[in-house]
Amino acid sequence: MHDIRFIRENPEAFDAKLVRRGLEPVSAKLIEADEVRRASATRLQEAQNRRNEASKLIGQAMGKGDKETADALKAEVSELKETLPALEETSRAAEKQLEDMLAVIPNLPADDVPDGADESDNVEVSTWGEKRSFDFESKEHADIGPNLGMEFDTGAKISGARFTFLRGDMARLHRALGQFMLDRQTREYGYTECNPPVLVKDDAMYGTDKLPKFAEDSFRTTDDRWLIPTSEVSLTASVMGEILDDSALPMRLTGLTLCFRSEAGAAGKDTRGFIRQHQFEKCELVSIVRPEDSEAEHVRMTEAAEAILQALDLPYRKVLLCTGDMGFGARKTYDLEVWLPGQGAYREISSCSNTGDFQARRMKTRYRPEGEKKTEFVHTLNGSGLAVGRTLVAVLENYQNADGSITVPDALHPYMGGLTKLEPAA
Repeated sequence: MHDIRFIRENPEAFDAKLVRRGLEPVSAKLIEADEVRRASATRLQEAQNRRNEASKLIGQAMGKGDKETADALKAEVSELKETLPALEETSRAAEKQLEDMLAVIPNLPADDVPDGADESDNVEVSTWGEKRSFDFESKEHADIGPNLGMEFDTGAKISGARFTFLRGDMARLHRALGQFMLDRQTREYGYTECNPPVLVKDDAMYGTDKLPKFAEDSFRTTDDRWLIPTSEVSLTASVMGEILDDSALPMRLTGLTLCFRSEAGAAGKDTRGFIRQHQFEKCELVSIVRPEDSEAEHVRMTEAAEAILQALDLPYRKVLLCTGDMGFGARKTYDLEVWLPGQGAYREISSCSNTGDFQARRMKTRYRPEGEKKTEFVHTLNGSGLAVGRTLVAVLENYQNADGSITVPDALHPYMGGLTKLEPAA
Protein backbone atom coordinates (compact mmCIF):
# COMPACT_ATOMS: atom_id res chain seq x y z
CA MET A 1 0.00 0.00 0.00
CA HIS A 2 1.20 3.47 -0.80
CA ASP A 3 1.35 6.48 1.49
CA ILE A 4 -1.17 9.03 0.18
CA ARG A 5 0.71 11.79 1.98
CA PHE A 6 3.83 10.98 -0.05
CA ILE A 7 1.75 11.03 -3.23
CA ARG A 8 0.27 14.44 -2.36
CA GLU A 9 3.71 15.87 -1.68
CA ASN A 10 5.55 14.11 -4.56
CA PRO A 11 3.05 13.48 -7.37
CA GLU A 12 5.57 13.79 -10.21
CA ALA A 13 8.07 11.47 -8.56
CA PHE A 14 5.33 8.93 -7.83
CA ASP A 15 4.10 8.95 -11.42
CA ALA A 16 7.63 8.71 -12.79
CA LYS A 17 8.20 5.50 -10.80
CA LEU A 18 4.93 4.04 -12.10
CA VAL A 19 5.91 4.88 -15.66
CA ARG A 20 9.09 2.86 -15.09
CA ARG A 21 6.81 -0.11 -14.38
CA GLY A 22 4.96 0.48 -17.64
CA LEU A 23 1.90 2.08 -16.01
CA GLU A 24 0.03 5.30 -16.64
CA PRO A 25 0.36 8.22 -14.17
CA VAL A 26 -2.39 8.13 -11.54
CA SER A 27 -1.39 10.68 -8.91
CA ALA A 28 -3.97 13.24 -10.08
CA LYS A 29 -6.83 10.76 -9.68
CA LEU A 30 -5.53 9.62 -6.31
CA ILE A 31 -5.18 13.18 -5.04
CA GLU A 32 -8.70 13.99 -6.25
CA ALA A 33 -10.09 10.95 -4.41
CA ASP A 34 -8.10 11.95 -1.34
CA GLU A 35 -9.58 15.45 -1.42
CA VAL A 36 -13.07 13.95 -1.49
CA ARG A 37 -12.13 11.66 1.40
CA ARG A 38 -10.74 14.49 3.51
CA ALA A 39 -13.68 16.79 2.77
CA SER A 40 -16.12 14.04 3.77
CA ALA A 41 -14.19 13.35 6.94
CA THR A 42 -14.15 17.07 7.77
CA ARG A 43 -17.93 17.41 7.30
CA LEU A 44 -18.50 14.40 9.51
CA GLN A 45 -16.16 15.70 12.20
CA GLU A 46 -17.76 19.15 12.17
CA ALA A 47 -21.25 17.64 12.51
CA GLN A 48 -20.13 15.41 15.38
CA ASN A 49 -18.47 18.34 17.15
CA ARG A 50 -21.59 20.51 16.74
CA ARG A 51 -23.80 17.73 18.10
CA ASN A 52 -21.60 17.38 21.16
CA GLU A 53 -21.40 21.15 21.65
CA ALA A 54 -25.18 21.62 21.26
CA SER A 55 -25.87 18.79 23.71
CA LYS A 56 -23.80 20.59 26.35
CA LEU A 57 -25.51 23.90 25.65
CA ILE A 58 -28.94 22.33 26.20
CA GLY A 59 -28.08 21.64 29.82
CA GLN A 60 -26.73 25.17 30.30
CA ALA A 61 -29.87 26.74 28.79
CA MET A 62 -32.16 24.62 30.91
CA GLY A 63 -30.16 25.56 33.96
CA LYS A 64 -30.82 29.22 33.21
CA GLY A 65 -34.49 28.57 32.56
CA ASP A 66 -34.12 29.51 28.90
CA LYS A 67 -36.65 27.02 27.48
CA GLU A 68 -36.77 28.64 24.04
CA THR A 69 -33.03 28.25 23.50
CA ALA A 70 -33.06 24.73 24.94
CA ASP A 71 -35.85 23.64 22.59
CA ALA A 72 -34.03 25.11 19.58
CA LEU A 73 -30.86 23.26 20.55
CA LYS A 74 -32.80 20.02 21.05
CA ALA A 75 -34.25 20.36 17.57
CA GLU A 76 -30.77 20.96 16.14
CA VAL A 77 -29.34 17.91 17.92
CA SER A 78 -32.25 15.81 16.69
CA GLU A 79 -31.61 16.94 13.13
CA LEU A 80 -27.89 16.24 13.44
CA LYS A 81 -28.59 12.73 14.72
CA GLU A 82 -30.67 12.11 11.61
CA THR A 83 -28.01 13.40 9.20
CA LEU A 84 -24.95 11.86 10.88
CA PRO A 85 -25.52 8.29 9.55
CA ALA A 86 -25.53 9.59 5.98
CA LEU A 87 -22.38 11.60 6.61
CA GLU A 88 -20.72 8.56 8.17
CA GLU A 89 -21.63 6.41 5.19
CA THR A 90 -20.34 9.04 2.75
CA SER A 91 -17.07 9.25 4.68
CA ARG A 92 -16.68 5.44 4.75
CA ALA A 93 -17.40 5.22 1.03
CA ALA A 94 -14.81 7.91 0.23
CA GLU A 95 -12.25 6.16 2.44
CA LYS A 96 -12.92 2.81 0.75
CA GLN A 97 -12.76 4.30 -2.73
CA LEU A 98 -9.28 5.67 -2.10
CA GLU A 99 -8.13 2.46 -0.42
CA ASP A 100 -9.42 0.37 -3.35
CA MET A 101 -7.58 2.60 -5.81
CA LEU A 102 -4.33 2.32 -3.85
CA ALA A 103 -4.70 -1.45 -3.34
CA VAL A 104 -4.21 -2.27 -7.03
CA ILE A 105 -1.15 -0.08 -7.61
CA PRO A 106 2.14 -2.06 -7.46
CA ASN A 107 5.12 -1.13 -5.35
CA LEU A 108 7.51 1.48 -6.69
CA PRO A 109 10.84 0.16 -8.00
CA ALA A 110 14.08 0.97 -6.18
CA ASP A 111 16.40 3.39 -7.96
CA ASP A 112 18.93 0.68 -8.86
CA VAL A 113 16.36 -1.63 -10.49
CA PRO A 114 16.97 -1.72 -14.26
CA ASP A 115 14.22 -0.50 -16.56
CA GLY A 116 12.73 -3.07 -18.89
CA ALA A 117 9.57 -4.60 -20.30
CA ASP A 118 9.97 -8.30 -19.48
CA GLU A 119 12.41 -11.05 -18.48
CA SER A 120 14.57 -10.39 -21.54
CA ASP A 121 15.63 -7.13 -19.91
CA ASN A 122 16.73 -8.70 -16.61
CA VAL A 123 20.40 -8.28 -15.71
CA GLU A 124 22.67 -11.20 -14.90
CA VAL A 125 24.60 -10.34 -11.74
CA SER A 126 26.72 -13.47 -11.31
CA THR A 127 27.03 -17.18 -12.07
CA TRP A 128 28.19 -20.05 -9.86
CA GLY A 129 29.32 -23.59 -10.54
CA GLU A 130 30.36 -25.53 -13.62
CA LYS A 131 27.78 -27.00 -15.97
CA ARG A 132 28.20 -30.74 -16.11
CA SER A 133 29.24 -32.40 -19.34
CA PHE A 134 27.77 -35.84 -20.07
CA ASP A 135 29.14 -38.62 -22.25
CA PHE A 136 25.54 -39.47 -23.16
CA GLU A 137 22.56 -37.41 -24.26
CA SER A 138 21.10 -35.81 -21.16
CA LYS A 139 17.36 -36.07 -20.59
CA GLU A 140 14.71 -33.82 -19.10
CA HIS A 141 13.35 -34.75 -15.68
CA ALA A 142 9.95 -35.59 -17.18
CA ASP A 143 11.64 -38.43 -19.08
CA ILE A 144 13.86 -39.55 -16.19
CA GLY A 145 11.33 -39.35 -13.35
CA PRO A 146 8.65 -41.92 -14.24
CA ASN A 147 11.06 -44.88 -13.91
CA LEU A 148 12.16 -43.61 -10.50
CA GLY A 149 8.81 -42.97 -8.81
CA MET A 150 7.69 -39.62 -10.25
CA GLU A 151 4.22 -40.63 -11.41
CA PHE A 152 2.55 -37.98 -13.54
CA ASP A 153 -0.24 -40.29 -14.71
CA THR A 154 -1.18 -41.29 -11.16
CA GLY A 155 -1.34 -37.67 -10.03
CA ALA A 156 -3.52 -36.76 -13.00
CA LYS A 157 -5.82 -39.74 -12.35
CA ILE A 158 -6.38 -38.68 -8.75
CA SER A 159 -6.45 -34.89 -9.05
CA GLY A 160 -6.15 -33.78 -12.66
CA ALA A 161 -3.53 -31.81 -14.54
CA ARG A 162 -0.54 -30.27 -12.72
CA PHE A 163 -0.54 -32.81 -9.89
CA THR A 164 2.14 -35.50 -9.41
CA PHE A 165 2.32 -38.61 -7.24
CA LEU A 166 5.79 -39.34 -5.81
CA ARG A 167 6.55 -42.87 -4.66
CA GLY A 168 9.34 -44.73 -2.89
CA ASP A 169 12.86 -43.31 -3.04
CA MET A 170 11.67 -40.38 -5.16
CA ALA A 171 9.33 -39.31 -2.37
CA ARG A 172 12.15 -39.79 0.12
CA LEU A 173 14.52 -37.63 -1.93
CA HIS A 174 11.88 -34.93 -2.11
CA ARG A 175 11.44 -35.06 1.69
CA ALA A 176 15.21 -35.06 2.20
CA LEU A 177 15.57 -31.88 0.17
CA GLY A 178 12.98 -30.04 2.24
CA GLN A 179 14.50 -31.14 5.55
CA PHE A 180 17.99 -30.25 4.37
CA MET A 181 16.87 -26.75 3.39
CA LEU A 182 15.06 -26.18 6.67
CA ASP A 183 18.02 -27.38 8.73
CA ARG A 184 20.48 -25.17 6.82
CA GLN A 185 18.34 -22.04 7.13
CA THR A 186 17.74 -22.49 10.85
CA ARG A 187 21.20 -23.68 11.90
CA GLU A 188 23.41 -21.57 9.67
CA TYR A 189 21.36 -18.46 8.93
CA GLY A 190 19.46 -18.03 12.17
CA TYR A 191 15.91 -18.31 10.81
CA THR A 192 13.31 -19.41 13.36
CA GLU A 193 11.48 -22.53 12.26
CA CYS A 194 7.70 -22.13 12.07
CA ASN A 195 4.83 -24.45 11.20
CA PRO A 196 2.14 -21.98 10.09
CA PRO A 197 -1.42 -22.59 8.87
CA VAL A 198 -1.88 -23.16 5.16
CA LEU A 199 -5.46 -21.83 5.31
CA VAL A 200 -5.71 -18.09 5.92
CA LYS A 201 -8.30 -15.32 6.07
CA ASP A 202 -8.76 -12.43 3.65
CA ASP A 203 -6.79 -10.05 5.87
CA ALA A 204 -3.65 -12.18 5.66
CA MET A 205 -3.85 -12.39 1.86
CA TYR A 206 -4.61 -8.68 1.52
CA GLY A 207 -1.83 -7.67 3.90
CA THR A 208 0.76 -9.60 1.90
CA ASP A 209 -0.48 -8.02 -1.38
CA LYS A 210 -2.08 -11.22 -2.77
CA LEU A 211 -5.55 -9.65 -2.75
CA PRO A 212 -7.30 -8.26 -4.64
CA LYS A 213 -4.79 -8.46 -7.50
CA PHE A 214 -4.18 -12.22 -7.53
CA ALA A 215 -7.47 -13.71 -6.34
CA GLU A 216 -7.84 -15.80 -9.50
CA ASP A 217 -4.37 -17.30 -9.00
CA SER A 218 -5.28 -18.78 -5.61
CA PHE A 219 -7.65 -21.47 -4.34
CA ARG A 220 -10.50 -20.57 -1.99
CA THR A 221 -12.32 -22.98 0.30
CA THR A 222 -16.07 -23.27 0.81
CA ASP A 223 -15.78 -21.45 4.16
CA ASP A 224 -14.07 -18.45 2.53
CA ARG A 225 -10.51 -19.18 3.54
CA TRP A 226 -7.57 -19.20 1.15
CA LEU A 227 -5.03 -21.93 0.53
CA ILE A 228 -1.70 -20.15 0.76
CA PRO A 229 0.19 -19.62 -2.52
CA THR A 230 3.34 -19.45 -0.39
CA SER A 231 4.01 -19.45 3.35
CA GLU A 232 5.22 -15.88 2.90
CA VAL A 233 1.54 -15.11 3.55
CA SER A 234 1.31 -16.94 6.90
CA LEU A 235 4.78 -16.01 8.14
CA THR A 236 4.57 -12.32 7.28
CA ALA A 237 0.99 -11.98 8.49
CA SER A 238 2.02 -13.39 11.88
CA VAL A 239 2.92 -9.80 12.86
CA MET A 240 -0.15 -8.24 11.25
CA GLY A 241 -1.53 -5.29 13.22
CA GLU A 242 1.28 -5.35 15.79
CA ILE A 243 3.65 -2.73 17.15
CA LEU A 244 6.95 -4.57 17.57
CA ASP A 245 9.68 -3.77 20.04
CA ASP A 246 12.90 -2.55 18.52
CA SER A 247 14.70 -5.40 20.30
CA ALA A 248 12.62 -7.95 18.36
CA LEU A 249 14.19 -6.89 15.06
CA PRO A 250 15.46 -8.30 12.82
CA MET A 251 12.88 -11.11 12.90
CA ARG A 252 13.77 -14.01 10.59
CA LEU A 253 11.20 -16.76 10.01
CA THR A 254 11.21 -19.90 7.89
CA GLY A 255 8.73 -22.65 7.21
CA LEU A 256 8.50 -25.74 5.03
CA THR A 257 4.90 -25.95 3.86
CA LEU A 258 2.60 -27.06 1.13
CA CYS A 259 1.70 -24.23 -1.25
CA PHE A 260 -1.19 -24.02 -3.70
CA ARG A 261 -1.56 -22.01 -6.89
CA SER A 262 -4.28 -22.19 -9.50
CA GLU A 263 -1.81 -21.03 -12.17
CA ALA A 264 -4.66 -19.11 -13.83
CA GLY A 265 -2.19 -16.87 -15.60
CA ALA A 266 0.05 -19.73 -16.78
CA ALA A 267 -2.16 -21.53 -19.27
CA GLY A 268 -0.01 -23.60 -21.60
CA LYS A 269 3.22 -23.03 -19.65
CA ASP A 270 5.22 -26.00 -18.35
CA THR A 271 2.33 -28.40 -18.76
CA ARG A 272 4.81 -31.29 -18.95
CA GLY A 273 6.74 -32.34 -15.89
CA PHE A 274 7.14 -31.14 -12.32
CA ILE A 275 8.06 -27.48 -12.84
CA ARG A 276 4.66 -25.80 -12.47
CA GLN A 277 2.26 -27.62 -10.14
CA HIS A 278 -0.98 -26.69 -8.39
CA GLN A 279 0.42 -28.19 -5.16
CA PHE A 280 4.07 -27.98 -4.17
CA GLU A 281 6.39 -27.55 -1.20
CA LYS A 282 8.67 -24.65 -0.51
CA CYS A 283 11.07 -23.62 2.21
CA GLU A 284 10.14 -19.97 2.64
CA LEU A 285 12.28 -17.19 4.12
CA VAL A 286 10.72 -14.07 5.65
CA SER A 287 12.49 -11.16 7.32
CA ILE A 288 10.93 -8.27 9.23
CA VAL A 289 13.47 -5.52 9.79
CA ARG A 290 14.11 -1.86 10.47
CA PRO A 291 13.92 0.30 7.31
CA GLU A 292 17.63 1.13 7.39
CA ASP A 293 18.51 -2.59 7.46
CA SER A 294 16.36 -3.88 4.60
CA GLU A 295 18.91 -3.54 1.78
CA ALA A 296 21.57 -5.46 3.69
CA GLU A 297 18.96 -8.03 4.70
CA HIS A 298 18.02 -8.51 1.06
CA VAL A 299 21.62 -9.41 0.23
CA ARG A 300 21.80 -11.74 3.23
CA MET A 301 18.55 -13.52 2.35
CA THR A 302 19.67 -14.07 -1.23
CA GLU A 303 22.95 -15.51 0.01
CA ALA A 304 21.02 -17.90 2.28
CA ALA A 305 19.13 -19.20 -0.75
CA GLU A 306 22.32 -19.42 -2.82
CA ALA A 307 23.96 -21.48 -0.07
CA ILE A 308 21.50 -24.33 -0.67
CA LEU A 309 22.35 -24.49 -4.37
CA GLN A 310 26.05 -24.37 -3.60
CA ALA A 311 25.80 -27.13 -1.00
CA LEU A 312 24.02 -29.30 -3.57
CA ASP A 313 26.60 -28.33 -6.21
CA LEU A 314 23.92 -27.13 -8.63
CA PRO A 315 25.11 -24.51 -11.16
CA TYR A 316 23.02 -21.34 -11.15
CA ARG A 317 22.98 -17.68 -11.98
CA LYS A 318 21.72 -14.67 -10.02
CA VAL A 319 19.58 -12.19 -11.92
CA LEU A 320 18.37 -8.70 -10.98
CA LEU A 321 14.83 -8.34 -12.26
CA CYS A 322 13.88 -5.33 -14.35
CA THR A 323 10.89 -3.11 -13.63
CA GLY A 324 8.65 -5.00 -16.06
CA ASP A 325 9.34 -8.45 -14.56
CA MET A 326 9.15 -7.71 -10.83
CA GLY A 327 6.31 -8.99 -8.72
CA PHE A 328 3.45 -6.72 -7.67
CA GLY A 329 4.68 -6.12 -4.11
CA ALA A 330 8.42 -5.96 -4.76
CA ARG A 331 10.61 -2.90 -4.91
CA LYS A 332 13.66 -5.00 -5.81
CA THR A 333 14.06 -8.70 -6.62
CA TYR A 334 16.90 -11.14 -7.20
CA ASP A 335 16.01 -14.39 -8.96
CA LEU A 336 18.19 -17.47 -8.71
CA GLU A 337 17.99 -19.61 -11.85
CA VAL A 338 19.32 -23.16 -11.71
CA TRP A 339 20.88 -24.82 -14.74
CA LEU A 340 18.84 -27.71 -16.15
CA PRO A 341 20.99 -29.66 -18.63
CA GLY A 342 18.04 -31.66 -19.93
CA GLN A 343 16.33 -28.46 -21.00
CA GLY A 344 19.59 -26.70 -21.80
CA ALA A 345 18.33 -23.65 -19.95
CA TYR A 346 18.35 -21.77 -16.65
CA ARG A 347 15.05 -21.93 -14.74
CA GLU A 348 13.91 -19.91 -11.74
CA ILE A 349 14.26 -21.76 -8.44
CA SER A 350 14.18 -18.86 -5.97
CA SER A 351 12.94 -15.31 -5.95
CA CYS A 352 14.10 -13.01 -3.13
CA SER A 353 12.30 -9.69 -2.82
CA ASN A 354 12.50 -6.57 -0.70
CA THR A 355 9.01 -5.05 -0.40
CA GLY A 356 10.05 -2.08 1.74
CA ASP A 357 7.08 -0.85 3.81
CA PHE A 358 4.55 -1.82 1.10
CA GLN A 359 3.20 -4.86 2.95
CA ALA A 360 3.65 -3.30 6.39
CA ARG A 361 1.27 -0.46 5.48
CA ARG A 362 -1.34 -2.95 4.29
CA MET A 363 -0.89 -5.04 7.45
CA LYS A 364 -0.58 -1.99 9.74
CA THR A 365 2.62 -3.40 11.25
CA ARG A 366 4.95 -0.97 12.97
CA TYR A 367 7.82 -0.93 15.42
CA ARG A 368 8.94 1.56 18.04
CA PRO A 369 12.59 2.59 17.65
CA GLU A 370 14.52 2.41 20.90
CA GLY A 371 14.11 5.59 22.93
CA GLU A 372 11.39 6.97 20.64
CA LYS A 373 7.68 7.50 21.28
CA LYS A 374 6.74 7.63 17.61
CA THR A 375 6.32 4.36 15.72
CA GLU A 376 7.46 3.55 12.17
CA PHE A 377 6.48 0.95 9.61
CA VAL A 378 8.77 -2.08 9.41
CA HIS A 379 10.20 -3.37 6.15
CA THR A 380 9.40 -6.93 5.04
CA LEU A 381 11.31 -9.29 2.75
CA ASN A 382 10.55 -12.73 1.42
CA GLY A 383 12.33 -15.40 -0.60
CA SER A 384 12.48 -19.09 -1.41
CA GLY A 385 15.17 -21.07 0.25
CA LEU A 386 14.28 -23.08 -1.97
CA ALA A 387 11.31 -24.37 -3.96
CA VAL A 388 11.56 -28.09 -3.16
CA GLY A 389 9.98 -29.48 -6.34
CA ARG A 390 12.12 -27.41 -8.64
CA THR A 391 15.22 -28.41 -6.67
CA LEU A 392 14.23 -32.03 -7.12
CA VAL A 393 13.99 -31.38 -10.86
CA ALA A 394 17.47 -29.83 -10.82
CA VAL A 395 18.92 -32.83 -8.95
CA LEU A 396 17.36 -35.27 -11.43
CA GLU A 397 18.76 -33.46 -14.46
CA ASN A 398 22.19 -32.59 -13.06
CA TYR A 399 22.86 -35.92 -11.31
CA GLN A 400 21.49 -38.26 -14.00
CA ASN A 401 23.46 -41.26 -15.18
CA ALA A 402 23.48 -43.12 -18.48
CA ASP A 403 21.63 -46.13 -17.00
CA GLY A 404 18.70 -43.95 -15.85
CA SER A 405 19.78 -43.84 -12.22
CA ILE A 406 20.29 -40.65 -10.17
CA THR A 407 23.27 -40.07 -7.91
CA VAL A 408 22.22 -38.57 -4.59
CA PRO A 409 24.15 -35.33 -3.81
CA ASP A 410 26.62 -35.77 -0.94
CA ALA A 411 24.87 -33.16 1.21
CA LEU A 412 21.71 -35.28 1.26
CA HIS A 413 23.29 -38.57 2.32
CA PRO A 414 22.50 -38.05 6.05
CA TYR A 415 18.84 -37.55 5.11
CA MET A 416 18.61 -40.63 2.88
CA GLY A 417 19.54 -43.35 5.35
CA GLY A 418 22.72 -44.22 3.47
CA LEU A 419 21.06 -44.40 0.06
CA THR A 420 23.44 -42.90 -2.50
CA LYS A 421 21.62 -43.65 -5.73
CA LEU A 422 18.07 -43.86 -7.04
CA GLU A 423 17.77 -46.87 -9.31
CA PRO A 424 15.19 -47.15 -12.10
CA ALA A 425 12.48 -49.79 -11.78
CA ALA A 426 13.23 -53.08 -13.48
